[in-house]
Amino acid sequence: MSDEHRLEEKFLSQEAERRISEKLDEAEKIEIDVETDLLKIVQGQADGVSVAGQGLVIQEGIRIQEIKLQTDSIAINPFSALFGQIELNEPVNAIARIILTEVDINRTLTSDFVRSRMQNFDLDVDGEIVSFEPEEIQVFLPGDGKIECRGKVLLKEMGNTRPLVYTAIALPRTHSQPAMLESFNCTEGGGISIELITAFIQKAKELMNIPYFKWEDMAFSIKDIKVEKGSLILVVETQVKQIPSSITELSL
Repeated sequence: MSDEHRLEEKFLSQEAERRISEKLDEAEKIEIDVETDLLKIVQGQADGVSVAGQGLVIQEGIRIQEIKLQTDSIAINPFSALFGQIELNEPVNAIARIILTEVDINRTLTSDFVRSRMQNFDLDVDGEIVSFEPEEIQVFLPGDGKIECRGKVLLKEMGNTRPLVYTAIALPRTHSQPAMLESFNCTEGGGISIELITAFIQKAKELMNIPYFKWEDMAFSIKDIKVEKGSLILVVETQVKQIPSSITELSL
């Protein structure tokens, strides 16, 4: 690659880093590499964009230990690119590898950003609607590929509302086995019926079989989950309609 081409990439990359850094509360490291040259910029093309970040603190204190994102070749707005801003003319596919620590996950679960988005959900149990209202949840990553959740919900059934405290251990889906619930224990609240457990498992199965999720200008699917002691590693495929100006959108 010629020095001229590298200078063009360096300019775009540094300007993109500056714009995203302005949106972060904190970043131990952020690197962006725009793979292009002046001729491709004028033609509205780039070979791809890669993002690597560590210790990123984004909206309302949410922290990501590490993210690596790589796009396919992209069609860009040449005028905005000349000023260091990447605007897409067409949707682009990307793959991201995200690492979250146990501490980061639990801090995120107690953030205003997440709590404001936690919704009640209803289950049809033999024709009767039973409602769950999440109140508390804490995640532990003990290793051996397991995720342990301890939480409290308000259970509304047959006109009554009661608290339910539980502990659950699950194994996420892998290439060789489906998602599995290893154990579920009610520690307070009198327990739940077999019919309710059956309806809950069916609902969880439906959610896990959704091919992709949508958020803002992105459609994404989780392709792999790896659980290590103290950390969760996600491999996510996305289709991005627009490269966001905020790292919050890049990482979700």
